[in-house]
Amino acid sequence: MKKSILFAALAFVGLGAFAQEKQENAPEFTVVKENPITSIKNQNQAGTCWCYSSLAFIESELLRMGKGEYDFSEMFIVHNTYLDRADKAVRTHGDISFSQGGSFYDVIYGMETFGLVPEAEMRPGVMYGKELSVHNELSAVSDAVVAAIAEGKHRSLQVGPDGQPLWKKAIEAVHDIYLGKRPEKFTYNGKEYTPKSFYESLGLKAEDYISLTSYTHHPFYEPFVLEIQDNWRWAQSYNLPIDEFMQVFDNAIMEGYTIAWGSDVSETGFDRHGKATMPDNAKKTDLEGSDMAKWLKLSEEEKKNTPKPSAEKWCTQEERQIAYDNWETTDDHGMQIFGIAKDKDGVEYYMVKNSWGEAGDYKGIWYASKAFARYKTMNIVVHKNAIPKDIRKKLGIK
Repeated sequence: MKKSILFAALAFVGLGAFAQEKQENAPEFTVVKENPITSIKNQNQAGTCWCYSSLAFIESELLRMGKGEYDFSEMFIVHNTYLDRADKAVRTHGDISFSQGGSFYDVIYGMETFGLVPEAEMRPGVMYGKELSVHNELSAVSDAVVAAIAEGKHRSLQVGPDGQPLWKKAIEAVHDIYLGKRPEKFTYNGKEYTPKSFYESLGLKAEDYISLTSYTHHPFYEPFVLEIQDNWRWAQSYNLPIDEFMQVFDNAIMEGYTIAWGSDVSETGFDRHGKATMPDNAKKTDLEGSDMAKWLKLSEEEKKNTPKPSAEKWCTQEERQIAYDNWETTDDHGMQIFGIAKDKDGVEYYMVKNSWGEAGDYKGIWYASKAFARYKTMNIVVHKNAIPKDIRKKLGIK
């Protein structure tokens, strides 16, 4: 998810799963099924939606498993991920981009490889006196370091006495300065852990989490590497026909699971007030920058003129593919789906936990219509048991 650098500082206020206050003029929804989530977070001025949404999903997994409530440090995973991405950018001579974006797999891989730490051990913004992330300067510095090496602006790599390239030490130091040093040990509830032992104590298994998508340029029921820039680890997603793909959404929620949801949010149907619909007259916005930045650049009059939901477009498999191939559906933003609700007309929506603080009419919660999710979902990650048994069998997942 690449378009998630927020240009407005949205104050972070913790919010429980069942305590959303709605604006007086906001449409009302009736909950069909709602699964537990942890508090609303605020990624602020950082392209880290992939990490916030993935960890929100993992925190809900622990609630589902009866393990209690956890709040994990996004910056710990971000730090480790950026160092790995810098290494791959250099190894591919810059053909792999180095940026703030990432994928759900970065967290699944990261928790197994590096471990997890509590939020209190590595909070965002503390290195420069803030309570929220501001990664603009970090990107300016780190991008320049990586580009200088990846583009060959040196005669030969210089290495230290330990044989490690000095540029790697430099990029690590940059991230230490802006994100904080990663703890080697810490105490949680009176017990000492390393990040790896903390992860291992939680009972999570990275191999239980499956990425799914739905496109026709690869065979159905087989995994493939989804061709998006931020899938730089080349993680594979299983390919399903669209109707079965959407069946997974509903089955997961109704069986008590949540979903890590990657979606295009640059459609005018994603209205920034708290709803996402796919009206037939929807057109993509043509504003540069991040998902939230696009909305913040609109005038009040333009916001009022955002198309209202009408008869929604229920896309075919072919229309979905064309939108992907034409870059009309783009890898914008990672969120968490945790429930299903109905509006006053009986139309069903997915309940979505965002990472923009208490933005929107529903204080950080969005309602995405099933038509929108069908058309604009890039991929999802679910626990394998959230997939219906007959579909798991077709995929060869036990």
